[in-house]
Amino acid sequence: MDLLNTLVEKGLRRELPTREEALAVLATSDDRLLDVVAAAGKVRRQWFGRRVKLNYLVNLKSGLCPEDCSYCSQRLGSKAEILKYTWLKPEEASQAAAAGVAGGAKRVCLVASGRGPTDRDVERVGKTIEAIKEQNEGVEVCACLGLLSDGQAERLKDAGADAYNHNLNTSEATYGQITKTHTYADRVDTVQKAHAAGLSACSGLIAGMGESDEDLVDVVYSLRALDPDSVPVNFLIPFEGTPLAKEWNLTPQRCLRILAMVRFVCPDVEVRLAGGREVHLRSMQPLALHLVNSIFLGDYLTSEGQAGQADLDMIADAGFEVEGAGTTTLPAHRSEQGAAGGCGSGAAGGSLCGSAPADSADAPGCGSACGGCSGHAEHEAPAPAQAEAGEVRPDLVAVRRRGAGTDLAPNA
Repeated sequence: MDLLNTLVEKGLRRELPTREEALAVLATSDDRLLDVVAAAGKVRRQWFGRRVKLNYLVNLKSGLCPEDCSYCSQRLGSKAEILKYTWLKPEEASQAAAAGVAGGAKRVCLVASGRGPTDRDVERVGKTIEAIKEQNEGVEVCACLGLLSDGQAERLKDAGADAYNHNLNTSEATYGQITKTHTYADRVDTVQKAHAAGLSACSGLIAGMGESDEDLVDVVYSLRALDPDSVPVNFLIPFEGTPLAKEWNLTPQRCLRILAMVRFVCPDVEVRLAGGREVHLRSMQPLALHLVNSIFLGDYLTSEGQAGQADLDMIADAGFEVEGAGTTTLPAHRSEQGAAGGCGSGAAGGSLCGSAPADSADAPGCGSACGGCSGHAEHEAPAPAQAEAGEVRPDLVAVRRRGAGTDLAPNA
């Protein structure tokens, strides 16, 4: 297939595909799905081998959010029956993080619901980062606290944060239909603040909110321009009690095509399979490992994920290996530029910075600005390939009742 051969060649050169090529990936028939996965898999293996980076979420503050993000179970006015609690103490967060690290997680993602942190919140998170790093040598810490004010990214960097997550979520053209209390430009500004402060930028999307193929390509091209090191791809789980409760638009095949498109557009970036994989990919999750090089381990923020041991078994059974703490995730040309504060070459147009591929190498994605609750869940019973239009499927959403903020041990 000429399209796929062209995309592989461009991916190996870190060359940006055309919009028409990206759209063509999304339009590929199910009959050619394995061809698409195999082609994108070549690009994934070129830059990241067969390694899978594990990430672990700690929800520092759950619910109680003033923002109105339509996809979010923690949103203002949400009727979703999720846990609600205020800030965890540093020692509580560190204990929760240790469970993930013990399960093989290389990065801990600290998420707090809300529009953005106050300076006191930044200080509080700084103490939490210090506690986690004292207990877990070599662990990476990513913060996801919402919109940043001037100087806050620098303070988080000084406190020991390695990365900052803030997702674009959807295209600029449709963003106003999803959220009214802040703008797409606000999100872009926060990613740029994190990048400028020397933090590793993490920014991704949510698929399945009723967007078009053009919207998906738009947001992925916008992410390429922002040049984050990590791009988490979430698949919406429509929480009962939120405005998008009836948006069941995804099949396993479409999810795989979306992941392949992201890999072709962002060939040497950490593409992270995030919320919703258990529900929408189901038994086809192992195929996604040929496209992504990073996943979350165990539970998510407001819902339960696949058991941590099941994640580890899936990785091993599919012929992949967990990335070790001593391995640099990104290819050399990206990690070296990142140490210098990032190149941001995507914004300049064309290919990414650097020249030579790495022999080995591997983020939100800790979640959204309002806490990353873009639909992380576990399925407890076989589900149809696609629910009937307008059908609510609360049986597919296992609301989290364990882990950080509870008396029950986390699932890692």
